[in-house]
Amino acid sequence: MRVTKLRRFAVVMAASSLLLAGCSSSSDEADSGAYAGPVKDTPGTINVLAWPGYAEDGSTDPNVDWVTPFEEATGCTVNVKTYGTSDEAVQLMQSGGYDVISASGDASLRLIYGGDLQPVNLDLIPNYADIFENLKDRPWNTVDGKNYGVPHGRGANVLQYTIGKVDPAPTSWSVVWEANSPQKGKITAYDSAIYIADAAVYLMSTKPELGITDPYALDQTQFDAAMALLEQQKPLVAEYWADYTKYIGAVQSGSITVGTSWQVIANVLNGEKETVGAVKPVEGATGWSDTWMISSKTEAIDCAYKWLNHIITPDVNAQAAEWFGEAPANSKACALTANKDHCALYHAEETDYWSNVYYWKTPTEQCLDGRTDAKCIPYAEWVKAWSSFRNS
Repeated sequence: MRVTKLRRFAVVMAASSLLLAGCSSSSDEADSGAYAGPVKDTPGTINVLAWPGYAEDGSTDPNVDWVTPFEEATGCTVNVKTYGTSDEAVQLMQSGGYDVISASGDASLRLIYGGDLQPVNLDLIPNYADIFENLKDRPWNTVDGKNYGVPHGRGANVLQYTIGKVDPAPTSWSVVWEANSPQKGKITAYDSAIYIADAAVYLMSTKPELGITDPYALDQTQFDAAMALLEQQKPLVAEYWADYTKYIGAVQSGSITVGTSWQVIANVLNGEKETVGAVKPVEGATGWSDTWMISSKTEAIDCAYKWLNHIITPDVNAQAAEWFGEAPANSKACALTANKDHCALYHAEETDYWSNVYYWKTPTEQCLDGRTDAKCIPYAEWVKAWSSFRNS
């Protein structure tokens, strides 16, 4: 997704390739089942499965290309396939033929537990050292102490409102959840089973007696409460969105005035004139943190490791984060964005901002909040419940 016109940074990979070739894995990494290395200077072909905007090769915009410099420096040919949803990504990855994937947290655990991904040897990815500490070793990319990838970027699912039509400016999700909302009939919500977690975030604040501490770890009682809240919201909703272009059109036409959004959507709407506001409400918000991961079946392991190191170099990570519209994962990327206010706009360096952003994770029967005396509702049941809810 294009937000600003980017300058093309010079990507110098030769030094990185030499550094990669000289690295060796620690005994801990070797014991983890990760590739021991070293990464060889062997040309090959790598098939990349990615969110749109994460692996640009100049075909969308000739000024936006971090694939070609990688190919020229490494001898690795890159084939890119994009996907539209995490469910689609899981299906494609499980079908085989892909070497690396950029996976959101609501896909990564499904792939890890399904045996589709391999642990990574972080000793072979030098740029990992510069990743923000609060993105490392997280539940959606690290299982049983084993790292399964390198963070790419992150963002919060914000509350967007049309200036002048939503007054006063909201600071709480109550405007989209409460039955007496003055915006009834003008509200939008994200069309995905993972949106059940957004209901859980609101319940964490408004019904603490439910004991929800992680919106992706819901026992039957907690899950039923979240679904009841969604049923309460349904008469308020004008439309559920999955296509951001249609969302933008609905806001511009005035049929939508408030609802869940992404900062990048607000930026597009405010391109020439500030028309919408976007806030992370007092209750917190769901969000995403994407991770580059390696297929357990890849035959292009050298190119895969070179790609993971390349994609999180400061300059490439800056380009990708700015093009897509999110906070970069590399702490050195902020100094290299074309828009010097980019990291401030996306709160990249504000640790406190992320303290109540609940990144997408795949719900499992084993409760992700650490409970051992309860069973939680797994994601497959979330999908069934959402489908039934939307079709009722």
